[in-house]
Amino acid sequence: MKSRFLLTLYSTFLLGVAAGVAQNPTQQLTNYRQQVPQEKLFIHLDRPLYLVGEMIWFKAHCVDAALHTPLDMSKVAYLEVLDKDQNPVLQTKITLDGGKGVGSVFIPPFLASGNYLVRGYTQWMKNFSSEFYFQSPITIANPFSKPAAATTAKTTTSYDLQLFPEGGHLVQGLESKVAFRAVGEDGKGIAFRGRVVNQQNDTVARFEPHKFGMGTFGFAPQTGQSYRVLLQDAQKQWFVYKFPDVLAQGYAMQVSESTANTLDVIVRAQGKEGAVSLLAHTKGIAKHAAQATFQNGQARFSLNKNVLGDGTSTLTIFDNNQTPVAERLYFKRPKESLTVAAQASKSQYNVREKVELDLGTQIGAAATAADLSVSVFLVDSLPAPSPVFIDSYLGLSSDLKGNVESPHYYFQNDDEVALDNLMLTHGWRRFTWDDVRQTKPKFAFPPEMTGHFITGKVVDAKTGAAVPDIDTYLAAPSKRPQLFVSTSDSLGRILFELKHFLGAKEVIVQTNTRKDSTYRIEINSPYSDKTSSYVLPKFHFDASWKNDLLTRSINMQTRNSFLPKSAQQMMTTEADTLAFFGKPDERYQLDAYTRFPTLEEVMREYVPGVAVRRRQGKFIYRVYDKLQSNVPFEEEPLVMVDGVPMFDTDKVLTFDPLKIKTLQVIDGLYYLGPVSFPGIVSYSTYKGDLAGFPIDPRALVLSYEGVQGKREFYAPRYDAAEQLKSRVPDFRNHLYWNPQVMTTSNKQTLNFYTSDQVGTYRVVVQGLTDKGVAGSKTFTFEVKKSSL
Repeated sequence: MKSRFLLTLYSTFLLGVAAGVAQNPTQQLTNYRQQVPQEKLFIHLDRPLYLVGEMIWFKAHCVDAALHTPLDMSKVAYLEVLDKDQNPVLQTKITLDGGKGVGSVFIPPFLASGNYLVRGYTQWMKNFSSEFYFQSPITIANPFSKPAAATTAKTTTSYDLQLFPEGGHLVQGLESKVAFRAVGEDGKGIAFRGRVVNQQNDTVARFEPHKFGMGTFGFAPQTGQSYRVLLQDAQKQWFVYKFPDVLAQGYAMQVSESTANTLDVIVRAQGKEGAVSLLAHTKGIAKHAAQATFQNGQARFSLNKNVLGDGTSTLTIFDNNQTPVAERLYFKRPKESLTVAAQASKSQYNVREKVELDLGTQIGAAATAADLSVSVFLVDSLPAPSPVFIDSYLGLSSDLKGNVESPHYYFQNDDEVALDNLMLTHGWRRFTWDDVRQTKPKFAFPPEMTGHFITGKVVDAKTGAAVPDIDTYLAAPSKRPQLFVSTSDSLGRILFELKHFLGAKEVIVQTNTRKDSTYRIEINSPYSDKTSSYVLPKFHFDASWKNDLLTRSINMQTRNSFLPKSAQQMMTTEADTLAFFGKPDERYQLDAYTRFPTLEEVMREYVPGVAVRRRQGKFIYRVYDKLQSNVPFEEEPLVMVDGVPMFDTDKVLTFDPLKIKTLQVIDGLYYLGPVSFPGIVSYSTYKGDLAGFPIDPRALVLSYEGVQGKREFYAPRYDAAEQLKSRVPDFRNHLYWNPQVMTTSNKQTLNFYTSDQVGTYRVVVQGLTDKGVAGSKTFTFEVKKSSL
């Protein structure tokens, strides 16, 4: 009954979360967090630049969105590579174990050169905004395709300028701080001068950016006035933009630091009366609540920063009806961070020389254990995006919307002005108060807490209407029979819970055609169809890259030519070769018996536990129930060939018995998911590929990619003299990838060998403790040919 139980459980839990009586915002937020967990996914990509024909290696951390501790809820993570239009060009799934997973993706030769977006998420994350999927830009170069010719037509310069009133709104007559951000077509901030002009073209405010095209200015819009924004770029060109809407009545919010440990929150109102309240929460965890009344047109709150959690906090103002009326973000620098000590034994190496890399992790002065991933790759003149670092991602950019330019800058520099500008411009939250206040928030995607789910729908083949209470069967022909069963719910939805389903397989989905012959099954894509506001910078091919591209291309082709076959394969087999029904009651290796020309004779002569009978001109099987003194069941058993259910016994008995290797029988009632079977008769062919057995034409047959198997990163070693002198070329530009390095209180030493490719190599180390403290480290070393 497991599949039906899952559907019922998720319907009850996901459609009935947070039900209850009316609560204040603090209670609502606490209740929402307790019942609606939030995940973050960070993915360490082995490098930011690839050639077609190379492999993307990656490690995923799935953590609690607030605490950043590993979260063992979702068991599957999804990774996609999207083009500039956010269309997927590569997709894969990996297994998560304890909130961690590793994987790889081969880049096919047909991809064009350009900038691409890697994004990652879980099924549960699909219920929320795609802005909070993991997103990281990469560059893919294709040296085999001719780059697009540079256009000679004159292009129009354009900038994106946005204004963000502190708290959310501008109100007539109320002074407000207005943040702004201006970026170019590459998504990066620009240098400019700005003005606000009124309807008489009088300048009423001037502003310039502080950093990354962002800054603030003070402004009080006046009654009866309208405004425009003018931008003058570095080339003295002027551009005109719309000014934000101004409310006649409303609230204005101002946050400032009165002391090193105190925030002043001032609320001003126009045309509003009564008390207002403040709720401060850090990533969904309530930290402080207070109420204040208006005096002389303003309400004031004093907030001790020590009560806030590390990272991004949200300050929300509610009116006396508990409706949110103003909100902004505030960032508190983390009290502690993970220091990653990583150092190579030398700063310069010869080709094919051993590199020793010492690793250690500590918080403050105390050594601590951490889970690290390490990548070592060539740095050349080809442009590449900056890598995403786990500490700045989890601590900052993962809580913000859109492209955050150089997020690591805010962790490496004490630029509080730039940091507050970032909060005012990129400020966003993972939910809205409407979500929190719903008595029964609805979620379409259940968390994959046990394994990958394949979902779909049963519909009437003629009308297309959803059909409830239909048993459906999903199987993939193999030597190890796997069968998954689901019964459609009231909306016709089906859900198959797949465990140990690895690699690409042909999947056959069908109903019991003895009973249900007029239904059609539709299978859903497990990937997200949402897009985000992330904008990839335009890709421009530069002729000066020609030599480096040629070198990288030769290196890639040489490496792939000499790569051992074992390194090219992905392990997708399971040690457990038992069928889903376990050990059978009867098992027959047909090669051990006299071979009969028909399967009917085989069944009658060798298999006493199964009776072959005819009824109304058709053959049927009856299994003898061993628990009822071998009385035959009244219904037909589940009959399978290589794990695929067969509902036409006449067709089964016409199959060539010489193609069958093994016959197994369950002599009793067997329960699988929501259905029970009066026995099982399972045939296995020699290769587990159905051996030409015809599939019912009403069945849905499709190629389906399960979660990835295991693939090992290959790096040759030169421990012996004969290996060092080997004439096999070694032009690797990616020297080392290890996604599972566990440090302890003692330093750990890793070792690998350089290749024949000289140049500058970058080492990137990223990791996380089990307490949710993240850290990273990067440095370089040189590889040169020996002068001897």
